[in-house]
Amino acid sequence: MTMYAQFREQVAAAPAGGPLVIALSTLGGDPEVARLMGDEVRLLHEYQGREALFLGKVAVYSAGATFMSAFPADRRFLTRGTRIMVHERILAKQIDVNGPLRTCVASLKASLHEIEHSIRIEEEGFRDLVAGTRIDFEELRRRAPENWYIEAEEARDLGLVLDVI
Repeated sequence: MTMYAQFREQVAAAPAGGPLVIALSTLGGDPEVARLMGDEVRLLHEYQGREALFLGKVAVYSAGATFMSAFPADRRFLTRGTRIMVHERILAKQIDVNGPLRTCVASLKASLHEIEHSIRIEEEGFRDLVAGTRIDFEELRRRAPENWYIEAEEARDLGLVLDVI
């Protein structure tokens, strides 16, 4: 949550006039923190009328792409040479089946529900990322398991970003 706190501090300290340009370079991180930061961008726009622009620099990987999805495609920019990487959420979990049978079933169901809900959250983000672009949701979903790297110019050509600067 340190990253989120720093993000909030920086947004609060930004000049009040004009569009807010949020520059990001990241190899990834916590997707829920990225969603939280994206929600802050949404709230700025909806409740303060503040226009926010996304500027990706060098690497916009994983949670960075999740954060980028909070911005409409026509408010996203990348610097030359930047790459976006989109992949599926990752879960590392061991399930210990041990105890009363009904408790074992409940534990297994709880893990299955966690996975199913995580997939729904992932797909919401994928839909936001491709909204208003020439990328089909099904194509993104098909390519995500193999870590889809998208170069800046390709991202522009696909409509994933407005321009490369």
